[in-house]
Amino acid sequence: MDLLRFITAGSVDDGKSTLIGRLLYDSKNILIDQLEALEKSTKNRDDGSVDLALLTDGLRAEREQGITIDVAYRYFTTPKRKFIIADAPGHVQYTRNMITGASNANLIIILIDARLGVVEQTRRHSIIASLLKIPHVVVAINKMDLVEYSQDIFNNIVIDYTEVAKQLGLSDVTYIPISALDGDNIVDKSGHINWFKGKPLLEFLEDLKIENDINLTDARFQVQFVIRPQTDDLHDYRGYAGKVISGVYKKGDKVKVLPQDFETTISTLETGGKEVEEVFAPQSVVIHLSNDIDISRGDSIVKADNLPQVNNELEVLLCWMDDKPLMPGNKYLLQHNSRLVRAVVKNVEFKLDVNSLQRQPVEGNVKLNEVVKATIKTASPLVYDGYEKISENGSAILIDETSNSTVAAVLIKS
Repeated sequence: MDLLRFITAGSVDDGKSTLIGRLLYDSKNILIDQLEALEKSTKNRDDGSVDLALLTDGLRAEREQGITIDVAYRYFTTPKRKFIIADAPGHVQYTRNMITGASNANLIIILIDARLGVVEQTRRHSIIASLLKIPHVVVAINKMDLVEYSQDIFNNIVIDYTEVAKQLGLSDVTYIPISALDGDNIVDKSGHINWFKGKPLLEFLEDLKIENDINLTDARFQVQFVIRPQTDDLHDYRGYAGKVISGVYKKGDKVKVLPQDFETTISTLETGGKEVEEVFAPQSVVIHLSNDIDISRGDSIVKADNLPQVNNELEVLLCWMDDKPLMPGNKYLLQHNSRLVRAVVKNVEFKLDVNSLQRQPVEGNVKLNEVVKATIKTASPLVYDGYEKISENGSAILIDETSNSTVAAVLIKS
């Protein structure tokens, strides 16, 4: 059973948390004690209904204000698929939370209030989806019950958003009219929206094909752990454990170990404790090589005829996530999958307006939630691909050396 990761995004009060609550509630993925606690929390509501948004709005500040300010993750399963949902905040000042939640998503659900149509926040979240190259987009036009399930209003919003998607290069976009509060078109088809011939949201999510989202052409593997038992039975055992980032590896493949630039061949492949003839993304595997080479955590094993970039100067997009501003010349740790290197931000070229994608000059320091184009120099070479080519091998984070806090999300340019 495969796994679909998706994120919900939209303006404040568009109904993101209610939508997730409805998905969990109607698909019977709520435990009895959760349901009892939910009913107890909302027993004083005038209409006697259950506030499904509380299933994701876990922070006290969110409950008091009725908004989402952190990224809440929820897990649920249907007979067809496993899901991880990220409920991202809608406020402008929580751009960093939105980017964090969207960074590993296969799909984004962008909610639009049927009464308001496409607004600034819709464009901003769509721009972030475009920057992060999220492959699938669902535009859920919510609160259809408040516009009398009007097909004309739905069609007009589809026309408006189609133009936004075209400008941003969002190719796989699906539109679904819903009412998260009443459950219309969430798990079951709505009797109020007979004119809509598409699938309800959960059925669409269950049937979505995500196999083609994985790059099986460019083989990338980064060592997470070197296995050396050194027991009497396994005296010569030397395996390199990690996750296949992309591509396919076969026994006998000619490979290079980077950044050292050693060439060798694959002698054995293991997954799940068994020897196999080939492995592929995103499997966790152990690779054995024909030669004894000095390999450490963070080194890469790639096909000899398909090489990534190796450099210690990177052109990047940075989303700044720290309350302390960024100043060019500051030193940080850069974490690229399992490789950790010292780094310095050499210069900042421009700021990107996340509402318009316009380039703007940087006045003073880079502040919280700002996205900038910058150059980073690392103390030792990094083995990477451009984010647009292989997102998992083209992304990283910056870490403050003193506080150990993550201060920036990094998208490496090709």
